[in-house]
Amino acid sequence: MESERVALGLPVVRPGSPGAGLPRTGGEENGLLDQFGRAATDMRLSLTDKCNLRCSYCMPEAGLEWLKKDKLLTAAEIVRLVGLGVNRLGVRELRLTGGEPLVRADLVEIIAALRQNHPDLPISLTTNGVGLAKRAQALADAGLTRLNVSMDTLHHDAFLQLTRRPFLDQVLAGIEAASAAGLAPIKINAVLLRGINDGHAAELLQWSLDRGYELRFIEQMPLDADHGWTREGMITAAEMRGLLASDFELSPDPRARDGAPAERFEVRHHGSTELLGTVGIVASVTEPFCTDCRRTRITAEGKVMSCLFSLTEVDLLALLRAGTSAADDDAVTNRWMDAMWAKPRAHGMGHPGLGDADFVQPDRSMSAIGG
Repeated sequence: MESERVALGLPVVRPGSPGAGLPRTGGEENGLLDQFGRAATDMRLSLTDKCNLRCSYCMPEAGLEWLKKDKLLTAAEIVRLVGLGVNRLGVRELRLTGGEPLVRADLVEIIAALRQNHPDLPISLTTNGVGLAKRAQALADAGLTRLNVSMDTLHHDAFLQLTRRPFLDQVLAGIEAASAAGLAPIKINAVLLRGINDGHAAELLQWSLDRGYELRFIEQMPLDADHGWTREGMITAAEMRGLLASDFELSPDPRARDGAPAERFEVRHHGSTELLGTVGIVASVTEPFCTDCRRTRITAEGKVMSCLFSLTEVDLLALLRAGTSAADDDAVTNRWMDAMWAKPRAHGMGHPGLGDADFVQPDRSMSAIGG
């Protein structure tokens, strides 16, 4: 019913609208299809909105008002939701995010249950690394495939300025423990901020190459809780490549990008043919990759965000808690499909353009959305 769909925040797809003629059935063949022919096979699921850092490009110094425990997806609901995604909707990769997922006491149990149900599913975790040293082996034993660790600098003063917490040594110890536990490849995510850590780019890349880690530089995006981001103030992908050029020669990675957010480059020293490794640059702002986006995001309270910058969220938690019959599962998957069908073309709009006059920044920060 059209009025029902409007009340739920879902689109009313009429003949002649973009993608209206595309198949709208579920299952593995079409999965989480949108109006522009993209199918979401990469599921990003936030386990919590809480975080033990206060990164300036994400959270205010005082923190945020956290969700109450009964508003969060339970372990059983997470396992059920992932099962519906994998078994019915064509999800082929799972990334567990936050907030900081390590603050969930039941994280190891969640991963173990997911691995038992899905032996071949790649399961990765995005973490800030605080507390990782104590849990890395247990996470690996539970069935975690690999890690993305957010670390923007190797300098204690810059780390403190960026995160407002003196935990760099804990992060480094966590990365080392994860490597010893066999969680590979370990990817390092770094955001460069002008005048704080932009001069550390080449050093961070050399450190990563020396240890066999895969570094990813990420353009700062307008997802900060303070809404202080400006297009002019951010460091662009082109600038990042320039910051590395004095120490390294970058050439395009010949492997297919295959929907990955990061554009990869092979890294060599100038005048050398020896391949040192690769580096990735996620240029969501200046070199957007929305046309090949394959992600579906579920927030910690069970809401679908079809796009990281979407202004519309569609609730699955109420349906998950309504019952566990096959009919209830049908209702969850159908609403999930409807939410993804409404996915905007780019950046929450009909066109890419973070920082454009018509761009509206989401109210929630990255920590509350889940990356």
